[in-house]
Amino acid sequence: MARPAVYSRSICDAGGAAYCRRAPAPTTSRTATHCPYCSLQCGMEIVQQPGAPLEVAPSAFPTNRGTMCQKGWTAGALLGHPDRLTTPLVRDGRGADLRPASWDDALDRVAAALRETARRHGPDAVGVFGGGGLTNEKAYQLGKFARVALRTSAIDYNGRFCMSSAATASQRAFGIDRGMPFPLADIAETDAILLVGSNLAETMPPAMAYLDEQRARGGTLVVIDPRATVTARQADLHLQPMPGTDLALANALLHIAVKDGFVDEAFVRERTSGFSFAEQRVGAYWPDRVERMTGVAVDAMRRAVRLLGQAPTAMVLTGRGPEQQSKGTDTVLAFINLALALGHAGRPLCGYGCLTGQGNGQGGREHGQKADQLPGYRRIDDPQARRHVAGVWGVDPDDLPGPGRSAWEMLDAIGRDGAIRALLVMGSNLVVSAPDSARVQRRLAELDLLVVADLFVSETALQADVVLPTTQWAEEDGTMTNFEGRVVLRRAALEPPANVRSDLEILEAIAQRLGCGERFASQPRQVFDELRRASAGGKADYAGITYERIAAEDGVFWPCPDEQHPGTPRLFLDAFATPDGRARFHPVSHRAVAEEPDDEFPLYLTTGRTLVHYQSGTQTRRVPQLREAQPEAFVELHPALARSMGIEERDLVGLRSRRGTATARAHLTPDIRPDTLFMAFHWGGAGRANLLTNPALDPDSRMPEFKVCAVRIETIEPEPRGATP
Repeated sequence: MARPAVYSRSICDAGGAAYCRRAPAPTTSRTATHCPYCSLQCGMEIVQQPGAPLEVAPSAFPTNRGTMCQKGWTAGALLGHPDRLTTPLVRDGRGADLRPASWDDALDRVAAALRETARRHGPDAVGVFGGGGLTNEKAYQLGKFARVALRTSAIDYNGRFCMSSAATASQRAFGIDRGMPFPLADIAETDAILLVGSNLAETMPPAMAYLDEQRARGGTLVVIDPRATVTARQADLHLQPMPGTDLALANALLHIAVKDGFVDEAFVRERTSGFSFAEQRVGAYWPDRVERMTGVAVDAMRRAVRLLGQAPTAMVLTGRGPEQQSKGTDTVLAFINLALALGHAGRPLCGYGCLTGQGNGQGGREHGQKADQLPGYRRIDDPQARRHVAGVWGVDPDDLPGPGRSAWEMLDAIGRDGAIRALLVMGSNLVVSAPDSARVQRRLAELDLLVVADLFVSETALQADVVLPTTQWAEEDGTMTNFEGRVVLRRAALEPPANVRSDLEILEAIAQRLGCGERFASQPRQVFDELRRASAGGKADYAGITYERIAAEDGVFWPCPDEQHPGTPRLFLDAFATPDGRARFHPVSHRAVAEEPDDEFPLYLTTGRTLVHYQSGTQTRRVPQLREAQPEAFVELHPALARSMGIEERDLVGLRSRRGTATARAHLTPDIRPDTLFMAFHWGGAGRANLLTNPALDPDSRMPEFKVCAVRIETIEPEPRGATP
């Protein structure tokens, strides 16, 4: 059988630019906007002509430069989809079916239940869970709604599951977190790139063109990944470590850099602090010792250091691979240590960057969705920050709650004394996307009230007591912040269905019923202008960014403190954002993953995304072209492992961990280690990868360990031999 369609050469090919298709000839009626999917936020246009079907076409925006991936090209299929939610749904008691209801009925129920829950159990018994796909305006308003209308500390969002380890590490090392401290275009100009745990060819195909340009200029690409992904196969050097050993590998690379004389001593002396402690720590990470720990050959480690150390300019970029671990913060810090020691930071065409995943994963964590933050990337426990934001909101600083639980901790506490009893979910499908998802599903069932606002009836909405239909990307204005820190503008091109409301309108309507509706605007521009005031003076300062500037300048990079400021495409060229302007080294030590394989569960499982689907698949699984390209869950395993277990291509197999069992079709590939399995997390039902994953948390970022857990595999149903796929 041929490989799954995710690898089909009709979808992706050997060269980066070939992962994307070019725009058709220009037509007349166009609305400039941005793709509803990943954090690249490709520019696109919605093309409408009387009597003709709506079309979506890429624009010549600086990030995607006239190309899009297949998800972007088919995004128009979500508009007017027959599964679209077009009326509120309510459930008349436990066990009853969801039924259509009026907005007044649905909102009255929500407000009454929220008020009664807070009265009986206290304000922290009411929780709010947001999403990394919400616009800046929605993320900001959701955080304000939690703290002002509900006065609860119980708010977090699914971005905690995405880039929180990199954010924590960047704050510690550089004093600020912005996905990439330089524009995407700089990647094409740098001399060497170390790409860790990211498969750009499938997760952000248009970005591969920059890697193509970089290599065409004579640059080098080093990839660290347990899988020989499409991206890794294009690298000059691929290091394929055992899952969960990235930190040991990073420390070994720094050890070699020290021993072989590649440390930029002048840069370390003049622009950093703490190097001696990091140097001492990596002294124990002898390359031959780390080879035994990781499976990466010493010669390959030395070659990687030489390629990076001899390059005049270089970048270190991380994805979810090193970040979604119970030691994700320390792992990212180890790679930052390497970049700093080599002098590849704070200079043109150099630096560390996080390839943020979700569409607004960057902006979503800047303006108040996280349990410990206020707008502008301010800490909620900082008295000065509380005074500033409370002044914008017109409330007493003492009335603002303090820090709350992180995403997983909030969900796992449902049903316990003092924990949340009512939960509002916006822009997240927890039943599919949370780790140990069967446990989350059980927790959600213990709530007195679950409210879900979404475009479709997701797996989480199926458990809800109230489901509220919301507008989507082409039906509303709003801003997003891509992984460069570039604030971009989405524009409404269509009227939403008659009985659908925006998330901002929903929050305003609930706030009105709670007696504070005058504090909550429902127009995106009004909310953005308030966000600008609330963020002013913070690390993520949007005060000088306006809708007009965004449109005229192809987006504006934060920080931008006033309207005369040009924005900041490149951070740290003069100083880092620490009190003394120096970047910080952090001595970090490797430790084992939370769950090592054993006799009962002898294999590693790692998870991730594929080319044609996105996140929990709520949207992409409803697009015919994408569903046909990859219709069901699959698991990658090495042919040698498959032979030893009698598993053949497309057999239905079961994967079991200490948390649950998932089923998927077997896909045999030599691109994965024999001790490792890979599942994508885009499917619900029995194909949920997160039925297996381990919620063990990073002690600093509170990131669950999605990227590695112990499993076993067994055949459930052999594929009839000779059958066609």
